[in-house]
Amino acid sequence: MIHLEHLNLVVTDIEKTLKFYQAAFPHWKVRGGGEASWHGKKRNWVHFGDDYQYLTFNDDGVGENRDLTGHQVGLAHFAFVTSDIDSVMTQLAEAGFNLDKDGAVDEYRKNVYYLDPNGYEVEFVQYLSDTPSLRNRYE
Repeated sequence: MIHLEHLNLVVTDIEKTLKFYQAAFPHWKVRGGGEASWHGKKRNWVHFGDDYQYLTFNDDGVGENRDLTGHQVGLAHFAFVTSDIDSVMTQLAEAGFNLDKDGAVDEYRKNVYYLDPNGYEVEFVQYLSDTPSLRNRYE
C-alpha cells in the first residue's frame, strides 16, 4: 500500500500559514522545525501534522503563487477528507478565513475550497456514503 505522507510547500510567512492550517487541523501540531539553506538561500522550515502525515512549510517564498484561473503549469489544489465539513468551515471562519468557493452539488459528498495565505487552493471534502461507486461518481 502507498499513501501520501507529506506535502512540502514554499510559503512567505510560516506563522500566517500555520494560523490557517491550525484552524483546519486543531489536532495537528508542529512536529519539528529549524533552519536550512536551499540553493544558497537561508530559510526556516516546520513540519506540521500528526504522527503519520504532515505539511512542510519553508519560508523562502518570493512572488505570487500561480494564477488559479489561468493555465500555467503548477499545483491546482490539494484536498483533505473530513468527517465534519461544517466544523472545518466554522473553525476557519472563526480564525478569519473566508470560503473561496463551493464545490459541486452532489448527494454523496460535500466539498468546499479555501485559499491559504500563500494562494494555495485547499479543498475539504466530506463523503456522505461509504460506497465507493457513489462517493466516486463522475457524472
